[in-house]
Amino acid sequence: MSQSVYQSVFRPGLFSGQTVVVTGGGSGIGRCTAHELANLGASVALAGRRVERLEAVQTEITQAGGKASIHACDIRDEPGVKAMIADVVARHGRIDGLVNNAGGQYPQPAKDISLKGWETVVRSNLTGGFLVAREAFNQSMESHGGAIVNIIADIWGGMPTMAHSGAARAGMLSFTETAACEWAHAGVRVNAVAPGWVASSGFDTYSAEMQIELRSLKTKVPLQRYGTESEVSAAIVFLLCEAAAFITGSCIRVDGGVPNARPTWKLILHERSKPFNGFALSQAPKCLREEVNGGSTI
Repeated sequence: MSQSVYQSVFRPGLFSGQTVVVTGGGSGIGRCTAHELANLGASVALAGRRVERLEAVQTEITQAGGKASIHACDIRDEPGVKAMIADVVARHGRIDGLVNNAGGQYPQPAKDISLKGWETVVRSNLTGGFLVAREAFNQSMESHGGAIVNIIADIWGGMPTMAHSGAARAGMLSFTETAACEWAHAGVRVNAVAPGWVASSGFDTYSAEMQIELRSLKTKVPLQRYGTESEVSAAIVFLLCEAAAFITGSCIRVDGGVPNARPTWKLILHERSKPFNGFALSQAPKCLREEVNGGSTI
């Protein structure tokens, strides 16, 4: 491999000398973002529960000429998060950026969500992100500044069939706004990115029934397509970089305009929106590749 694995729109060396933590860095948006950051000169600290996935991404990055370390961690475990951040600081000296990407959810009507299911998703999508951000601030960023990007979701108008995730992601947006105010004195910026229906490996984690629904969603998007991992990564990288120095407490939607599709407006079928994909190793999720084989397009 070579540096051509990632063709970023940002200037080479943008993050040279910086260390950026990416949670959930073993797959999907996290993996893509880690590759782009490494391509731009960052030393990337990959954090997640599945060490084998982190090792695979670390290998990809190093073979492409980048730098990456791996740090096994369940973000829901407070002692584990404290130890993970301490390990990153010990190995890299400091933390300049954090991509708070790890999380997960499953579809279920609100009336059927158990207490255990609710608490598990909230811990994954809210509590865990809070713990990682708090420790990155307390153990490193408070003394020298930095930038945090929290990955949430398209929560606007609620998340029917995913009430637990919607509530947690909305809470993370509120935390983002609060931390942006409280931590500004230390030179720390805190923002969020809200991906919509992005064609990433996460699609393949859902049931066959849910995947059928996912394959129909692009007709509900004003841009009439799914997003790419690279389009989400570009928003994250912008918020981490020096050009966003006066942006904090904000959220960038990367959703093709779905919240703007009004019931009073009939969406027009088109193919005018062309996706950006800077990541040579990315693949469409299996459920969408199967659709392509059947004659449709992503």
